[in-house]
Amino acid sequence: MSVIVFHGSTREHGNTELLTYRAVPKEVGTHIYLREYQIEPIVDQRHDEEGFDKIEDDHQLLIDQLLQHDTIVFATPIYWYSMSTPMKLFIDRWSQILRHPNYAHFREALSKKDVYAIIVGGDTPQIKGLPLVQQFQYICQFYQMNFKGYVIGKASKPGEITIDHQALQAASHLLPSIK
Repeated sequence: MSVIVFHGSTREHGNTELLTYRAVPKEVGTHIYLREYQIEPIVDQRHDEEGFDKIEDDHQLLIDQLLQHDTIVFATPIYWYSMSTPMKLFIDRWSQILRHPNYAHFREALSKKDVYAIIVGGDTPQIKGLPLVQQFQYICQFYQMNFKGYVIGKASKPGEITIDHQALQAASHLLPSIK
């Protein structure tokens, strides 16, 4: 199994990263920190006669890396009851990739992927994070990807995830075949 992790946190070494490393250690798989890449927001041109304008950023580079792996892990803190902005920008632009002539295979390729989500929040995340889990499930459903599971951790202050023993244990068993 080849694993790619998309880290959506804007904070380096944050709680979401710490929890994610329990599921996918740093030395395993490919770890992409979206905060280190330039991803422009989508301008919806799906119905324009000319289609989408070409955008000079890192999005296609990230898509190329995603397509090389069979397992995707989305790791994001809960930002205002949703995914982080870097994660949202990355996924929003998939609408553009769907219509890119060099990525005619994109939807079919995604349908062969297994997906996991790792989510951390501070305000009753086991309840308030469920709509975010559902959002990832809907994204997977749209692309016919196999949503395999998720972990939600509770933490706000840096390092606080280390006291959420239940989330740490769940993350350790989320992708057992990669250990």
